[in-house]
Amino acid sequence: MSIPRIIFVAYIFSLSEITLGSQLVTYIFGDSLTDVGNNNFLQYSLAKSNYPWYGIDYSGGQATGRFTNGRTIGDIISSKLGIPSPPAYLSVSQNVDALLKGVNYASGGAGILNDTGLYFIQRLTFDDQINSFKKTKEAITTELGEAAAYKHFNEAMYFIGIGSNDYVNNFLQPFLADGQQYTPDEFVELLISTLDQQLKRLYQLGAQKMVFHGVGPLGCIPSQRVKSKKGQCLKQVNEWIQQFNSKVQKLIKTLNQGLPNAKLIFADTYPLVLDLIDNPSTYGFKVSNTSCCNVDTSIGGLCLPNSKLCKNRNEYVFWDAFHPSDAANVILAEKFFSSLFSSAPSAAPSPSP
Repeated sequence: MSIPRIIFVAYIFSLSEITLGSQLVTYIFGDSLTDVGNNNFLQYSLAKSNYPWYGIDYSGGQATGRFTNGRTIGDIISSKLGIPSPPAYLSVSQNVDALLKGVNYASGGAGILNDTGLYFIQRLTFDDQINSFKKTKEAITTELGEAAAYKHFNEAMYFIGIGSNDYVNNFLQPFLADGQQYTPDEFVELLISTLDQQLKRLYQLGAQKMVFHGVGPLGCIPSQRVKSKKGQCLKQVNEWIQQFNSKVQKLIKTLNQGLPNAKLIFADTYPLVLDLIDNPSTYGFKVSNTSCCNVDTSIGGLCLPNSKLCKNRNEYVFWDAFHPSDAANVILAEKFFSSLFSSAPSAAPSPSP
C-alpha cells in the first residue's frame, strides 16, 4: 500500500508546516531516465526518443519524449505523491503559472560533466539545468516578490538523478578523452568535486530539500552486457558505480553538516535495482538480460522504427539497451520510496500503517 503524500513528505523531511490543503511542488533534474520531452525542443539534439514504439503504453499511445514505452520513474513517483508529473521545462519556460507548480529539467544524454554526451550535439547538462532553474527563480521572484519566492523554493522538493551518462556516454567510451585522460579514481574525484559545486549552487538558489537518486548497476544494462562474451554483467563497471555512489553519499553527509537548514537525502537504489535484474521472476518479470525492443547497440541502442518488439512488454525489465520498461519503472518507484525511508532522518516520525 502506498503511503499518502503528506505523510510521506512529513516523514522524509519533518515538514510540520505542510497541511492536507497544501500543494507539493517538485523540481526534477536528471537525464533520459526522467526526461519528459525537453530534448524534443532542442532542434539539433541526437538524444531524442520521438520514434514509434516509445510511448506505446503511455496515455494516447504516442511518443512524448520519454525514453521508455510508457511512464518514467519520475511520472510514477509524482503520482504516488498525489501530484501531476511536472512538465518539461522547455515546454513552459515562459509560463510563470506553470513554473510555480514545478517543472522537469531532465535531458537525455545529460551528465554531471559538461563534456558528457558531447556527441549528442544538444542536451541540457546538469549545469544547463541549474541555469534554467536560476531563470525559473528569477521569473517567479518577479511575479511573487522576494519573500514569497524565497518561501516557495525553500518548501519545494528537488529530485536529482544524474551520473549514469558520465560513465555510459563518457568514461566508458574509448574514443572520448576522459576515458583516456583519467584513471577510474581520478574520474570519480572529478565527478564528485563537480557535483559538490553544483549541489551548493542549487542550495544557494533556494533548494534545501534535495533527494539524490544514486546510479544503478550500469554493468548490467543491455548496452554493457553485449561487451561480455557470455552476456554477463560487467563487474568492473559495477564496482566503479558503487564507488561513485559511496562518495556521493559521503558528499551529501558533508553538505548536510555544512549548509544551514539543508536536508539532502541519498537514495541508494543500487542494490534494489540489482535485485530486480538478478531475480526478475520475484517481481513478475521473465527477462532482465536483454531488452524488449530488439535494438542494434552499435547505433545507439535506442528503439528505432524498424526495431522488433517482444510479445509481452510487461515481462521485460528493460525497454531498450539503456532504459527500464514502464512495468519495471513501477517496481523501481516502489523501491525508490523504500530507499528513501531507510535514508530518512532518525528524528522523523514513524509513518502510519
